[in-house]
Amino acid sequence: MSFASDCKEELCKIENKRACCLKAECYGLLLFSKCFSLRDAQMICENSAVARRITEAAAVSAGVYAEMRAQLHRKNAGAYAIAIPGEDARRQMVTSFGHTGREISLRIRMENLLKDCCTAAFLRGVFLVCGTVTDPQKEYHLEFVTPYLHLAEDLVAVLQGVKAAQFSPSVARRKNSYIVYLKESGAIEDFLTLIGAVNGAMELMQIKMYKETYNNLNRVSNCETANLDKTFSAASRQIAAIALISDKVGLDELPEDLREAALLRLHNPEMSLREMSERLSISRSGVNHRLRRILEYAETLGSPEEEISAQHEKGKE
Repeated sequence: MSFASDCKEELCKIENKRACCLKAECYGLLLFSKCFSLRDAQMICENSAVARRITEAAAVSAGVYAEMRAQLHRKNAGAYAIAIPGEDARRQMVTSFGHTGREISLRIRMENLLKDCCTAAFLRGVFLVCGTVTDPQKEYHLEFVTPYLHLAEDLVAVLQGVKAAQFSPSVARRKNSYIVYLKESGAIEDFLTLIGAVNGAMELMQIKMYKETYNNLNRVSNCETANLDKTFSAASRQIAAIALISDKVGLDELPEDLREAALLRLHNPEMSLREMSERLSISRSGVNHRLRRILEYAETLGSPEEEISAQHEKGKE
């Protein structure tokens, strides 16, 4: 099962103990389905638990019978078609929530969401019937799909009015539908918690923590690798310069402080400046200054890069 399906299965196990919450969830389920009309219409639902939730809520809260039929057509195999048979039943359904069925534009009637608990239940119903959430292993994205612009705008207003969280939803057009979506992981966690998908929210948080830890470790590893490459490159030039001095004039020609640093670098090519400073009992800047003087002296004798090339050629022989 997908992450979205797991969340919906969890939500379908929630029992609405208050009549107002049951009605609000039923309102969200029906209003955002394709059945909320006086016309004979049906919606296709791929989740059996959600399909049963719609039919049960319609019967208990709206007092109408919702017909659920398994789809055998190849395109919708495994899904369920839900419809409200009978014009009188459909009229009773829409009027029970304060609608007439003859509205020019379908809107959310806020009198059905008088309490905070009702808003959470309503949003749960909306998510069950037209919402989905992407697997957080891939990306953070939660969206609702509706064919009506005003309904999408009203949903944005409801989300922005939630007191328990701060949602900043966006609206986009996709073919003949309007998408209301959340992209921030924190907002998605808060939404899933609000509507009752606590396990889904916890799983998302755990995945987020794992990703952040992994990314931090990866950044540290990349930084350390870059530092090692930088250290190795610098050490190679320094060793080549020391070898050049040794071949041309001998290390005894160097002042004692430079000769000490040269021998330490020559015998410890992997050693960092910090480690060298501890061995020489001077500061890192002091070590760096001595090595820079060695390079400058070597340049008066020749090119350290030529020495590196010569060493490579000797190695091939």
